[in-house]
Amino acid sequence: MKKAFLQLHIAVLLAGFTGVLGRLITLNEGLLVWYRLMISAISLWIIALLARQPIRIKAADLLRIFGIGAIAALHWVTFYGSIKAANVSIALVCFSSIGFFTALFEPMFFRVRINLRELVLSLIAVAGICFIFHFDPAFKKGIIIGLFSALLGSTFPILNKKLLRSIDAPVVTLYELSGGFLFLSLILPVYLKYAPAGHFIPTPQDLFWLLILALCCTVLAFNLSMRALKKISAFTVNLSYNLEPLYGIILAFLIYREDKSMNSGFYIGLFMIVVSVALQSWLVASSFSHQKKI
Repeated sequence: MKKAFLQLHIAVLLAGFTGVLGRLITLNEGLLVWYRLMISAISLWIIALLARQPIRIKAADLLRIFGIGAIAALHWVTFYGSIKAANVSIALVCFSSIGFFTALFEPMFFRVRINLRELVLSLIAVAGICFIFHFDPAFKKGIIIGLFSALLGSTFPILNKKLLRSIDAPVVTLYELSGGFLFLSLILPVYLKYAPAGHFIPTPQDLFWLLILALCCTVLAFNLSMRALKKISAFTVNLSYNLEPLYGIILAFLIYREDKSMNSGFYIGLFMIVVSVALQSWLVASSFSHQKKI
């Protein structure tokens, strides 16, 4: 269990950099994710072939994994769309509502009762987002896109948990990112028609940041979170990812000085999200200590 939590929090720390990198990369959100998935998928295939990793799976499982990969791709496109429409801090704060959506969806998928504790803790984070929305309507579009991104993001860890019962995490990651790349390749021409890009080829600087984003913040982080899912509930994984906004917001404040454009509502909302994460972490840690004593 301790190893799983360590893997999870390393993945969260790496994920905290994605928002900052998304702003550094000048490509539009659709192309940004397309390049990210392409580099990630190619890297994983090279690793799998060099390591002679067993990657054969059933056709039915392959289709399910590709479907989850498509959801992941859309989640990333909307996440970076939120950054472009608002800023890094707003997009990352909206991401914290992922716990609320998970608390609702996970019981439906696994046919269990809704955990009221999880729901209440998630609602604290949602209330924080409402404060930001109410006090600063200038970010309305970015918040709406960010909330839709969180809704999409809450589903694929839940779906992955079922797959990981029978398929190894590296194999799921390989096919999921490949499926996301293929799906986005199909819809990208239509997407670019309605969301035109200023340029299609990454600059040398863009390429450097894309490599960091793909190899460290995608391949490595994705693999670590998958391994953690084998031992930890999807809700705990998603709620732990609420630390991603905190890491990302600190970086955005330091690098882009986004703190200068935030009002009191943002800080009230951020405080509520921090409380939500802290309470859940304390409850999970207490539960783990109790199980260890038993």
